[in-house]
Amino acid sequence: MDETADSPVEIPPELPLDELSVVFGSLGRALLCIDESFHVVHASKSFDLLVGGGATERLIGQPVGRILGDGLFGPDGTLRRALEAGQRREGWGATLEIEGYRPRLISVSCAPLRHEAGTRCDPRVSYLAVLRPSEQTESLGAAAPTLFSGILARSASMLKIFQLIEHLGESDATVLITGESGTGKELIARAIHMHSRRRAARFVPVNCGAIPEQLLESELFGHVRGAFTGAIRDRDGRFQLASKGTLFLDEVGDLPLHLQVKLLRVLQERTFERVGESTSRTSEARIIAATNADLRQACAEGTFREDLFYRLRVVPIEVPPLRQRREDIEPLARHLLERVAARYDRSLRLAPDAVREMLAYWWPGNVRELENALEFSLAVCRGETIHDQDLPPEVRDRSTPRSDEASTAPSDVGPGADEDPEAASLRAILDAHGWRREATARALGVSRTTLWRRMRELRLLQ
Repeated sequence: MDETADSPVEIPPELPLDELSVVFGSLGRALLCIDESFHVVHASKSFDLLVGGGATERLIGQPVGRILGDGLFGPDGTLRRALEAGQRREGWGATLEIEGYRPRLISVSCAPLRHEAGTRCDPRVSYLAVLRPSEQTESLGAAAPTLFSGILARSASMLKIFQLIEHLGESDATVLITGESGTGKELIARAIHMHSRRRAARFVPVNCGAIPEQLLESELFGHVRGAFTGAIRDRDGRFQLASKGTLFLDEVGDLPLHLQVKLLRVLQERTFERVGESTSRTSEARIIAATNADLRQACAEGTFREDLFYRLRVVPIEVPPLRQRREDIEPLARHLLERVAARYDRSLRLAPDAVREMLAYWWPGNVRELENALEFSLAVCRGETIHDQDLPPEVRDRSTPRSDEASTAPSDVGPGADEDPEAASLRAILDAHGWRREATARALGVSRTTLWRRMRELRLLQ
């Protein structure tokens, strides 16, 4: 067939995407174009600058959940469900993971792509995701929730921990993680490992308080055949198994004193002996320790060596209890509910009255207790919405301690003894954002006008 000057010009579908990528790249953003099955069909060259040369090519054809986490973009992911419902989301934190590159904490905004008549965009593209480095966000704690290596939070205190973990990426320094039981100390340790140069090697956990004292030395350092009754063969210990990787010593405060001496030697000289053996072995394992005990007090009481304490505490990370970061409770509860409900092939949502009760409760068992409470609610709830009456009795019982966070608001708007739980919850979020209404509104996902009206109704205006 003869072609004439009036014949339509066929434009490659890649051209508009490349042009769009250049625009976002000029703004310091990276662009992902996603098809209806949530696989990447285009990635901007900005990824080479964001994580390293060659990264862009590795993204094409990958499931978005593998890159930005199944918790957000997997089959039941929070952002995936929003996109499939035709909604957009802005400023969510996520961990960008590309095989062969160090994970990177980023901020992601995403939206469905509307194909309008006359546009030339690739018809395969159903959704867009725009990424930027997390350090470019306006302020800590003012964004939507961040899912960081499986840990979800939006409080400033947790986002600072996430950033510290990123900064430790090139370091092998020993880390001591402290915090109450149930705050997620092992998750923090795993995140440190996954963001380090050792992520390709093993992460080996050992609970020092769960293993009988007579077996703990062998468990840590290994033994040779005949070292004690029942030692019928040589066995490598956890230090050997974690070679070139990370050894996580949970409940390190429960170590007996004679093993504290051996651990101190490993930290100082990088050598140890297996039980029943006189030959020294070299350890290249990185040590991360965790405890819910007060090690300073233990040192004062003589049950923990002070020199070991300071050897472990090169980089201290204190994980705050859930009651001190109440702005994390609601997003955590929704995230955990999705995960728990998926195991039973159910879809449930939280009613506002249930959220108010959870925000007012003090959660002595922290995140672990919150997940257990949602398991209880799922078991007793007969509808599709969890209400306050579906929560465990201790969460609803007004005689149990409520949140113990002291307000930093001005005295003329201070809480009364009978303050409404919703007012107390909003006050906590305002406290977390320094009573900055714009930042608080962004954290809550509402307009400043809506926030102002709610503050007036609850008598929280300054």
